Amino acid sequence: MTKVQQKPILAAALTILASSFVAGTTLLAKALGTDALGTPLHALQVSQGRFLFAFVAISTAVAILRPKFSRPAFGTHVLRSTLGWGGVTLMFAAAAFIPLSDATAISFLNPVFGMLFAIPFLGEKVGPWRWLSAAIAITGAIILMRPTSGVLEFGALVALAGALLLGIEVTVIKKLTNLEGPLQILWINNLIGLVISTAAASMVWIWPNPLQWAALTGVGLLMAAAQSCFVNAVRLGDASFVAPFFYTTLVFAALYDGVIFGVIPDSTSFLGSALILLSAAVLAWRETKRRAVT
Repeated sequence: MTKVQQKPILAAALTILASSFVAGTTLLAKALGTDALGTPLHALQVSQGRFLFAFVAISTAVAILRPKFSRPAFGTHVLRSTLGWGGVTLMFAAAAFIPLSDATAISFLNPVFGMLFAIPFLGEKVGPWRWLSAAIAITGAIILMRPTSGVLEFGALVALAGALLLGIEVTVIKKLTNLEGPLQILWINNLIGLVISTAAASMVWIWPNPLQWAALTGVGLLMAAAQSCFVNAVRLGDASFVAPFFYTTLVFAALYDGVIFGVIPDSTSFLGSALILLSAAVLAWRETKRRAVT
């Protein structure tokens, strides 16, 4: 496949948009995993709903747009889908165990893992500015985590494991975007994910009430939109460049908490969020300057 022209600013914008959708899925997953909407649903069932409704949405897009599919790299798709299913399931589980802000902060350390794995697996070069950006973002995430003697509880470890899996998935997505089109990648991913998640959820499945059905639908549709944005983002920019912009998910999570639950961010939240936004700004500035002289 012909190499796609890199458009870093657009890639960053798509990643930020994807992060707003992902924060929404986490918010709905927390509601589903607690008693906010009725009898709590298991994280495996929430994950299955995410893949089911995302698959329906993407299949509809495929039927309308009728893109030309190429021969898929099936093994790579299975690896990516397994990593994504595992990471998302762990992320949803963590949101039910610990506060949403803590779960989001820990889970979305995955851009750091994504950047690190892009070095050996994709051969990407990470210069000092990207390392600086990662360091700033990590500092912001640590501040938002509000580390205490009890931070390494079960929920926090679950979120950290999810971040690791999702970080590895970023590198696999980049490999796929060099071989196949975005809609093909999304459709195959959600098909495989649906099969895996349905098999796992069958062990814990209960019949959702109407509000839970609506929330499950929202999780799937928001995740489909997030995937679409992110797959196109990594086509248009290096994985190690776009990944840190996912830190803005933390900002959106805080915003949703304020609008929906009336949680007003304190000075610690503002400081952590500001550092995360600063890390993304450093990357965008450096990339623009670098391309201006090449």
